Amino acid sequence: MTARALGGRRWRPVAVAALAATAVAGLGASATDIGPWYQALVKPSWQPPDWLFGPVWTLIYGLIAIAGVKAWNAARDRRHGLNIVGVFALNALLNVAWSELFFNFHRPDWALYEVVAFWLSIIVLIVTAASATPVAGWLLAPYLAWVTFAGVLNLAVVRLNAPFS
Repeated sequence: MTARALGGRRWRPVAVAALAATAVAGLGASATDIGPWYQALVKPSWQPPDWLFGPVWTLIYGLIAIAGVKAWNAARDRRHGLNIVGVFALNALLNVAWSELFFNFHRPDWALYEVVAFWLSIIVLIVTAASATPVAGWLLAPYLAWVTFAGVLNLAVVRLNAPFS
């Protein structure tokens, strides 16, 4: 195998992870409308300022992409690698679904139920990635922490603003 072919293989997971993270971030961002409906919601005093969410999510998506590359490169075999990709894909779907439910459907109550599945998918993601390499699992810990915080914030928004229709 040529050096060029080896280099191409090494960079393919990086390119795929970067594109996937960018796509998920873009879909989530396009679903996030902080217009009049969102501004009218009563929010807890401890909610971070709106401007902070973008940089935090950018950092988290970067860590997710790095974890994905590390897990893929450390996969035991093709089946293990496909399992890793499948868990990342399921998590990405649940990530975008939360934004859609909360911001587009204006249903923080539905998003609160969905965030449980989303949070559990991060646990599965951490365990699956760590089965390839512990570093990948640790890189996902900030993601779990942030979604835990977001879930508690979602609960507070529901309690302060319910009922929704």
